[in-house]
Parts: sequence; structure tokens; C-alpha cells
Amino acid sequence: MSGRDDGGDEGYLLDNRQAEAGVRLATIAELFDPATFRALAGTGVGPGWRCWEVGAGAASVPFWLAGRVGSSGSVLATDIDLSWMGDDLPPGVTALCHDVVADPPPPGPFDLVHARLLLVHLPDRVRVATMLARTLRPGGWLVIEDADPALQPLACIDEYGADQILANRVRSGFRSLLAARGADLDFGRTLPRLFRSLGLVDVEAEAHFPVTSPSSAVLERATVEQIRTELVAADLADDDEIDRHLANLAAGRLDVATAPMVSTRGRTPVGESNG
Repeated sequence: MSGRDDGGDEGYLLDNRQAEAGVRLATIAELFDPATFRALAGTGVGPGWRCWEVGAGAASVPFWLAGRVGSSGSVLATDIDLSWMGDDLPPGVTALCHDVVADPPPPGPFDLVHARLLLVHLPDRVRVATMLARTLRPGGWLVIEDADPALQPLACIDEYGADQILANRVRSGFRSLLAARGADLDFGRTLPRLFRSLGLVDVEAEAHFPVTSPSSAVLERATVEQIRTELVAADLADDDEIDRHLANLAAGRLDVATAPMVSTRGRTPVGESNG
């Protein structure tokens, strides 16, 4: 998460400095890296490209990009908190502590700028998206992937029993907390329109969400553990209910879905400058 969220009363709900963040980032990579790599490959990213990975979190996407751009290219990975990036970065990858909301953009222009599950949490998300687009060279690609929890709001799509009903109530509480912190729960679906408003062309988008997987259950458990105090304080669930939900997850009794991620890409028109 590269950028402070000043919406709501207490900032970003899923603070990457908390212990559960490492589990969350690893499972997000397991769940969404295939869709992300497919979206990035669709830009034609290859040798010599200059790439900016915004809000990198962990290192899986910068590593993949480094393999595509080779020794003649470069990958800049930025985040407010670099603690999950690791120290063993491949050649050509530079990690930079950067607040995409408050800090000026790094020197461009870039051939590719990518952000995943970032802008949805920022109250000034449109301004940030505009800034990202302006760092591109003519013909350069912007790829933004963001959540749309309102598009599919359930933790358990097949709500056939009490455990599934409880899981969906806890997920509803999570959405309420996100909204209270300034997250836009239907932001993902607006990305194609936003891209066109920024003058980007060749806009494409697709949604991806796992209906169930062991990684989804791990992500759900880490998320609930991370927001447990807030759920109880807001009277969205009590400790007994959370304990039961966590036990159901640990026992493998739930088919847990993730919120859809909408992957959108578009490029600046060739021959036009965004500076």
C-alpha cells in the first residue's frame, strides 16, 4: 500500500505494518498474480522497458517485470512500507520508499505503470490515477487493478447454513469498516470510464475472483484477525462469533470467495505527451 488514506477517522484499515500483513500479501500474490501477469503481458512489456510498480507491497510483481524487461530495462518498486519487499532484489529492480498521495512522482517517463489493490483505499484516487497517467511516455501503458467488493459482496456464495451466514455477516462488517475509512466499494467497475476520461486508448478490462481455494481461506483468516478489534468495537461481530468463524476457516468447512479484482489497461495515444 503506497499512499496514506486520510479518509474516515483512522486511516488505512489493513495496515501493512501489522504482523498479519505478511500473510495477506503472500496470499494476495497466490490468488491474483496469474491475472496480474496476464494483464501486464497484454501490454507487450519486454526488453528495455522502464516500469513503475506503485504500492508494490511484496516483490512478486517486480520480480516478474524484471524477468520481462531484462538487463536493458528497469523496474522501480515503490511503497510507503518496504519491509515486505525483501533484501534480495534482482538486477534492475530499485525499491523506493514513496507516498503516492503526498510525494511528487519519480522521474519518468515510464513505458508501463502498474498499481494493484491500491487506489480503492485512497480518497483522492482520481487525482492519483491522473498523476500516474501523466508519467507515461507517448504510447505507454497504465494498468490499474482494483477491488469491487460491491460487485460480489459475499464470503460464501453458497449460503446454505449457519456457518456460511456468519461468514457473510463478518464480510459485511469488513465492507462497512472499509467504507468508513473512505474506500470506494464499487471502484473497480469505474476504471474503464476513468481511463477514457484520462485520454487513454485501447482500454480493456476483465474481472477475476476465486470462488474458493485454500489461499482464499488463508486470506480471510488473516484479514479477520487483523480487523478483529475494529469489528468488535463497531458492534459488527462479537468475540465468540469471530472465534467460531476463525475455527470454521481453520477446519476447512467454508468455501471462501474473494472480492472481484478488475484489471484495466490502456495506453496514451502515440504522438501525444502527458507532461
